[in-house]
Amino acid sequence: QVQLVESGGGLVQAGGSLRLSCAASGNIFSINYMGWYRQIPGKQRELVAHITRGGSTNYADSVKGRFAISRDNAKNTLYLQMNSLKPEDTAVYYCNAESGYGKHYWGQGTQVTVSS
Repeated sequence: QVQLVESGGGLVQAGGSLRLSCAASGNIFSINYMGWYRQIPGKQRELVAHITRGGSTNYADSVKGRFAISRDNAKNTLYLQMNSLKPEDTAVYYCNAESGYGKHYWGQGTQVTVSS
């Protein structure tokens, strides 16, 4: 089992920045991929960015050039630096971890609200 706890969400004005953190615990050695997803009420959860154990990254087109995902393996923590935030980035952001067996783990989510 893997436990994920997000922090860092909040309210910010358009153009501002936030950094999300996700602390992982438990069977962390089983984790291959980690990522951030977001969800707006009434819509499907969508991938924002993910990172492999080796550090390779992938981003949704809507956040490329504005968001940066990183992981500190020594601290078992995943980060999402969000810059130049837009009102359409408003959502609940979820941390995700995928094991080598394909099992997914989710955090409880953190609300990000960007005001115009």
